[in-house]
Amino acid sequence: MYWAAIPIAALLLAGVVGWNLLPRTAPEEPVAVAQGEVELRVAGPGTVQARVPVTVAARISAQVLSVHADHGERVKRGQLLALLDDRDLGAKQAAAIAGREASGRNVAAAEASLAKAQAELELARSRHRRDAELYRAAFISQSAYDASAQGLNVAEAAVNNAAALLAARQAEARVVDADGRYAETARSHTRISAPMDGLVIQRSVEPGSMVAPNSTLFRMVDPATLWIAARIDEALVGRIEEGMPALIRLRSGEEHTGYVARISRQSDAATRELEVNVAFDLPPGRFAIDQEAEVSILTGVVRGPVVPVAALVRRDGRQGVMVLRDGRKVFQPVRVAASDGTFAAIAEGLDTDTRLAAWTSR
Repeated sequence: MYWAAIPIAALLLAGVVGWNLLPRTAPEEPVAVAQGEVELRVAGPGTVQARVPVTVAARISAQVLSVHADHGERVKRGQLLALLDDRDLGAKQAAAIAGREASGRNVAAAEASLAKAQAELELARSRHRRDAELYRAAFISQSAYDASAQGLNVAEAAVNNAAALLAARQAEARVVDADGRYAETARSHTRISAPMDGLVIQRSVEPGSMVAPNSTLFRMVDPATLWIAARIDEALVGRIEEGMPALIRLRSGEEHTGYVARISRQSDAATRELEVNVAFDLPPGRFAIDQEAEVSILTGVVRGPVVPVAALVRRDGRQGVMVLRDGRKVFQPVRVAASDGTFAAIAEGLDTDTRLAAWTSR
């Protein structure tokens, strides 16, 4: 597999301008050094992930009546995914509705009682004012005046009692109303709907099965948010910046273009790697979450003379190439700026008018 051929994080070089001027196999005749450029790349393995995976879970305990979505299906926000048995909750909701009606009548009766008590209080106050005037004029006795005052106190107490009863009935109505809303909400949880537009990547229920609160029913992703969670050696991640272009190769063999979307700031203490998220320019038509992939991130370009790596030799601990000078092969030391194992960009030691001597395939 190609995964084993690429190290966890390696500096890759590719894309030389004018490579057609350089042979890829050992030449039989001298070759002129070509001017070109080599792309600097940082590569690493990773897996296909979604930026925000969504888990659709049950909110209540119930039996699954029907399932309306399956693996690999694209669904719209609000689309029905599954239906749970709502008979028990329907009965509770009906009881809550009846209780709401009864509490409404009780509140109305308490309001009427309070209104009656308030009317009787006004009458008692009017009577007491009249009796007070009569008492001051000595037209009624002390006992008659005291009876009028007592009647006023009784009327005031009746109003207070009616007001307290109304408050109690209103509190009961609020409790019943809250129970009704809870029953209505709980029943709505029997309809499992898609929380977003996306793709169903996992279905964990079948009709007839029982589900409990927080049990996973479906997993969804938005294909537009797919990226590769690549692992890059912390020694190389400093060369990477957000927005850099990248190539993505899935294990299926598909290749896609992308860009660096996010760079983690947390290194793995065991592997000394950081996660670099590489997003797709266009999401793949077929994919699998956790599918293996490789990314190659373009971090720069080196320009200059380019030679095949096969032409490089070592003499006395120095790296160089064999060039032709006056018809003779001469060792020319060079300093390699970058190499991908096939071509090398030369930083020092060669000019484009230099001719390389033929070399032997390795």
